[in-house]
Amino acid sequence: MTEQEATQVLADAEVVPCAEMALMDARRLVEACLGADVPALVHREACSKVGCSPKFQVLVRPEDGPRVAALLQQRWLDSIQAEGLMPEGRPLHAPPVAEDAEPPCPACGTAAPLVAGACSDCGLQLD
Repeated sequence: MTEQEATQVLADAEVVPCAEMALMDARRLVEACLGADVPALVHREACSKVGCSPKFQVLVRPEDGPRVAALLQQRWLDSIQAEGLMPEGRPLHAPPVAEDAEPPCPACGTAAPLVAGACSDCGLQLD
């Protein structure tokens, strides 16, 4: 999908921000979305605070949010694998989560209740 096609698809659609980041990171995410046929645009968020650094949002349709989340997760997994940081014996892809189950930690995969807002296994702050 091209930027022009995404602009046409999103022109009359409801859009929501799925991420807020620096401009270059937002552009990279939009490129990845377009490569996966997910229409996405970069939007500059207005900031009313004095001295506020510019913030950019990636806008998508609400129904495309899960696809963008999966794309971000895959990019994260690819980067930790490329750096040699993937723990031995851990799957590269998280199994689907039942609605009534605890979601797995994005760092270590542990599916357990949080302890003071952090993963009970690796300590990653999630809340």
